[in-house]
Formats: sequence, C-alpha cells, structure tokens
Amino acid sequence: MREGRHQHRENHGHREHIESRGGYEGDINGKQRSQSAQTFRRGRAIAFLERLNIKRSTLQRQLEQPEYEAIKQVISGELKATDAIIQEFIHTFELREVISDNDSKRERTDESNDNN
Repeated sequence: MREGRHQHRENHGHREHIESRGGYEGDINGKQRSQSAQTFRRGRAIAFLERLNIKRSTLQRQLEQPEYEAIKQVISGELKATDAIIQEFIHTFELREVISDNDSKRERTDESNDNN
C-alpha cells in the first residue's frame, strides 16, 4: 500500500479532512459531492441492471433454441430467478423509469425475433 496516501489519513480525521479542503458536510460543496456520488452509484446500478437484462435475454433465446431442449427446465429456472433478481433490484434501488425503457427495448427485441 502507498505510504503517502495512508499517512494522510492517519494525520486527519474525516471532519478535519473535509475542513482542510475548504468544505463542510452540510455546505453546497458537500451537497454537490453527495449528488455526484449518488449519480455515480445510480449509473453503476443502471449498468448492472442492463447486464442482468442481457443475461435474461440470453436465457430467453436459449430457451427457444432446440439444442438446449435437454436442459430447458434448468434454463427456465434460471430465467425465473433472473427475473426475480431484476425486479428486486429495481425495487431496492428505485429504478422505476428504467423499467419502461427496458420494457420498450424488450418489446423491440421480441418483435425482431418474431420477424426472423
């Protein structure tokens, strides 16, 4: 580990560090940092949700392919579990507007699969 970085932490507490940078937790700069962090975390949550949706669509495609007939029940179980995880994730992180975006994408994907 880098000494300089940890040495700095040893010399100052959390509040002292914030004050030395010219800000307090409750001032405007603190709010901006908080909102920035929340936006970053929300972006990561949305990216993770997108990865879950990709896994879901992959499972859905596998369920429809004849070469996976032997493990269709396993894939179906994984699909149901993935759907449950997605719903819980959306509820936990309050990503409601993402649902409508994903639903419209899913409908377009389903329509394009039907046309093929």
